[in-house]
Amino acid sequence: MNKKSELLFQKARKYIPGGVNSPVRAGKAVGIDPPFIAEATGCLITDVDGNEYIDYICSWGPMILGHTHPDIIRAIKESIKRGTSFGAPTGVEVQMAETIVDMVPSIEMVRMVNSGTEATMSAIRLARGFTVRDKIIKFDGCYHGHADSLLVSAGSGVATLGIPGSPGVPGDLAKLTISLPFNNLESVVRAFHRFGSDIAAVIVEPVPANMGVIIPDMDFLNGLRKITDEYGSILIFDEVISGFRLAHGGAQELFDIMPDLTCLGKIIGGGLPVGAYGGKKEIMSRMAPEGDVYQAGTLSGNPVAMAAGLATLNILKQGNIYEELEKKGRVLFSGIEEAANQAGVQVTVNRVGSLGSIFFHDQPVTDFHSANATNADIFSVYFKSMLEQGIYLAPSPYEAVFLSTAHTEDIIKKTIKCAKTAFSAI
Repeated sequence: MNKKSELLFQKARKYIPGGVNSPVRAGKAVGIDPPFIAEATGCLITDVDGNEYIDYICSWGPMILGHTHPDIIRAIKESIKRGTSFGAPTGVEVQMAETIVDMVPSIEMVRMVNSGTEATMSAIRLARGFTVRDKIIKFDGCYHGHADSLLVSAGSGVATLGIPGSPGVPGDLAKLTISLPFNNLESVVRAFHRFGSDIAAVIVEPVPANMGVIIPDMDFLNGLRKITDEYGSILIFDEVISGFRLAHGGAQELFDIMPDLTCLGKIIGGGLPVGAYGGKKEIMSRMAPEGDVYQAGTLSGNPVAMAAGLATLNILKQGNIYEELEKKGRVLFSGIEEAANQAGVQVTVNRVGSLGSIFFHDQPVTDFHSANATNADIFSVYFKSMLEQGIYLAPSPYEAVFLSTAHTEDIIKKTIKCAKTAFSAI
């Protein structure tokens, strides 16, 4: 029984729309009321009723080192002693900027903000200001936050809840966004042939993870680099999820493709609210106060968030963490795929490093259209069985599974065993 969670959810719905502060958390897609979380450590998370779960949401990505990592907690405590916010420059934000520039191949200058949405919104504004053009290209199912220009054919919660874009997005603004199929370079070429002189930017998740994880075609990503160069448009990589998760320098290092601008978030806050966008000095220098493109934020570069993020990045720079995460990802997802095959359940598994998804159908999943073919009813059965066995997954067929360094070999073996039970229920 989850009596305390049930009572909290009833109370939350009186004061918070839908009872949650981010829609997918509500659990509507899988027919549950959400457990309310009380605490977490390592890869384990505990709800207010005392139920313990193995956590594969990892706060939707940031907790790559697991929960309450001692070095990060220590950095937060030391920072808080000196104050929580100043509204003035601090040394730690300079350290953070220097670290990001050092780690991410394409970034020469960076601006800190407070969320991934702020990062993508600001990068789009900068691209429009720099090119003096209005249109942007995005890709169906790629979610770049909830800014008006970017909610056209978005994935994640929009897909989970069946919302077509969103009311409140002006039609005239939506017309400036061209949404195309992911992994389809031909559609991009056609769009540039028609609108090329008006296209300010192409924004893309190099590894989409908001329609489930989609493996990019390298010809597609390289083609985006080539055609944006040809037409003088800005190529923006949204690495809010993939940044520092797939490699020290994110997907762009892994795939050896240099975007003009990069959006970051999640991991660079160590679990605290944060975002960033950065890129070529020539472009970033257009931001106020150095240039004429305006963006500001009272809590941008917050010292506590910077301390937590810096501690996280310093750990990630050490040893062979990404090789270990790759191995864990391979063992987990191949084990789940084998369990499904043994049970006669048709699945397609997509994985890049410690990021992956299970789609409940037997065809390749390469874009939003094929991701939508997953059987949401079967996913719901799978999700509920896993939750009952103490496995905490995202309550949506369009979200990713996240691994952390805290997930041990024994934890992964237990997860595969639970998956076998879940597949037998299907």
